[in-house]
Amino acid sequence: MNILSNLTQTYPKVRIAVDYVFVLIGAAIIALAFNVFLLPNQVASGGVSGISTILKTVLGWEPAYVQWAFNIPLFIAGVVFLGKHFGVKTLVGTIFLPLVVFFTKNLEPWTHDALLAALFGGIGVGLGLGIVFRGKASTGGTDLAAQIINKYTGFTLGRCVVLIDGLIVLTAAIVFDIEKGLYALIALYVTSKTIDLIQVGFGRSKMAMIITSKQEEVRAGILNKIDRGVTKLSAYGGFTDHERPVLMCVVDQSEFTKLKQLVKILDPSAFVVVMDAAEVLGEGFKRA
Repeated sequence: MNILSNLTQTYPKVRIAVDYVFVLIGAAIIALAFNVFLLPNQVASGGVSGISTILKTVLGWEPAYVQWAFNIPLFIAGVVFLGKHFGVKTLVGTIFLPLVVFFTKNLEPWTHDALLAALFGGIGVGLGLGIVFRGKASTGGTDLAAQIINKYTGFTLGRCVVLIDGLIVLTAAIVFDIEKGLYALIALYVTSKTIDLIQVGFGRSKMAMIITSKQEEVRAGILNKIDRGVTKLSAYGGFTDHERPVLMCVVDQSEFTKLKQLVKILDPSAFVVVMDAAEVLGEGFKRA
């Protein structure tokens, strides 16, 4: 991944090409998950695909045609709010996804168990959307609307998808039955979590806030024995009102135990607060 990152930074055209590859791969995964899991089990887990599932069951309309029809105004919105360059990549996703849905419509369902369909369909859709989002694009539909909201509000993409698609899931529960609506909610939840996982990555880091009377020893230990940076934050004790600087350090999951042991050895009475760091960018971690 570092080689790819360096290559794309050196050659911008390579970055653009990689983005388009992400869009095509992600769209194909979404289409496959739709046809082998969601559609045959009537799991309308939101989005334009959920609308096409409902209309396929009620009116017999071809899902690919429905998706193309609904995506046109949303594509125009993407061009207006997210830029023309973004719009070109989104146009590729908007056309390619229903195209794959159309050509894979005769695939046999991989399961007739609605719960399995909701779980694995949700994973498939979330995986595909996450890959497309990594390509800084969209496949059209409500995921495009989610990116517009994400850009102007800062909400996570997964949360935006859930908020927008809730109404579609409710409609599915009314059209089909409550049970199918519940399965759709499961798929929607799994989709949102998978999107966030693909966006943030599989790695997890820990951020430690250390309050110690042996600041220099702990600081030196973190720098020299764990080889991680440390930041000294200005703070005051709430009871004594005396200055008590706080050492902040971010380490990989695998280094966390070593950090705890180091602090315990250097200052057994140290007060340590540990938090999950979902994503860390910078020296020693991921590049932006």
